[in-house]
Order: sequence, then C-alpha cells, then structure tokens
Amino acid sequence: MKIKSIISLVAGFVSLLLGSMSASSAVVGQPAPNFSLTGIHGKAHTLSEFKGMVVVLEWVNQECPFVVKHYESGNMPSLQAAAMADGVAWIQINSGHPGAQGDFDDEQVKAWQNKQGSTSSAYLRDSDGRVGRLYGAKTTPHMYVIGANGTLLYNGAIDSIRSANQADIAKAENYVRSALKAIKAGEPVPTTYSQPYGCAVKY
Repeated sequence: MKIKSIISLVAGFVSLLLGSMSASSAVVGQPAPNFSLTGIHGKAHTLSEFKGMVVVLEWVNQECPFVVKHYESGNMPSLQAAAMADGVAWIQINSGHPGAQGDFDDEQVKAWQNKQGSTSSAYLRDSDGRVGRLYGAKTTPHMYVIGANGTLLYNGAIDSIRSANQADIAKAENYVRSALKAIKAGEPVPTTYSQPYGCAVKY
C-alpha cells in the first residue's frame, strides 16, 4: 500500500506539473494566446484588436533595476519609438500583485512614461497575474514578438548581456530589434528564444 501511495503521489505531482506547464501556452511558432486587460486610460484591450499588426509584449516593473537600465539609458524608449514608427503595436504589461514593487497607480504610470519618453499602444494591468502566467512571463523585462498573422516569433530577453549595467547595452545584441528587423525584411527571426533576465515578475 505504501508503494502504491508513493506512486499515486508522484503521478499526482507529475500531473500537476504538466498542468502548470500547459498553462503557459505561449509557444514560439504557434498562435499567441489572446487576452483581455484594462489599460491605464480605463479602456479594455485585447491582443486580437491588433490583428494584422506585428506586436511586441513587454513585461515591465518600473522599479526593477534591469528595467531602470533600459529606460534611463533611453534604450527601451528608442526601441519603442522606432518600432511604432514602423507600425508595430507595443504593449506594456505589469503583472505585479497589488502593493508589489512597481505597482504604480494610473497617474504614476503616466508620469513615469512621460519622464522616460516611453511610448506604447497600451499599458495594461494584470494584477492577478493571469496573463503573465498564460505567457510564462518570468522577469522584467521579458519580451515577446508576435507576427502580423498572430504567430509568436520571439520569446525571451531584450538582449544578450544579462546585467543591470547601462554600459553593456552597446555591446549586446538586441534580440527584439533583430527580430523586428528580420520581420520587416520578410526574413526568418534569427533568434527565436533566449533566457530572459531581470527581476522576477511579482506575482
């Protein structure tokens, strides 16, 4: 009986593990899962409303040192501006729980965006972490690039050097920029996955 109980426990754990893995349904090469969240301007947004456009999803926490690195250097704002000038929809998502680091209210987020020169199609709140878990978002930043046909084309870090040092930006390969450049040229995305780095998402 004891062995049977252990086997049953192990089977249950494996089943639970597989279930949690399947919950992260954002798979490169597959359709990006749709979602609906409310933005800081009070409007509900869905991924499907950007159908026919290339979309970048950026998980953000304004107080994370790695996010600070990419914003205070101007790296993320310039990438956003260039992408949106090319017709890309850029969506910022904060999956931190209420009261977590970086859980700014709507007016604080707007002030932060203005200060950093950040532009996006929407800044969305995911306070219960539902969308973050759906995508398997692990860090801030964690970046996803979705093709105009709705297929997920990139999942991972913003660039190739895992540090909070602004001096490393110029030396790194920016995976998001490379992906967008390839998509614009009608070429395959050169790097489709990388290990994200930064602060853990504050679920």
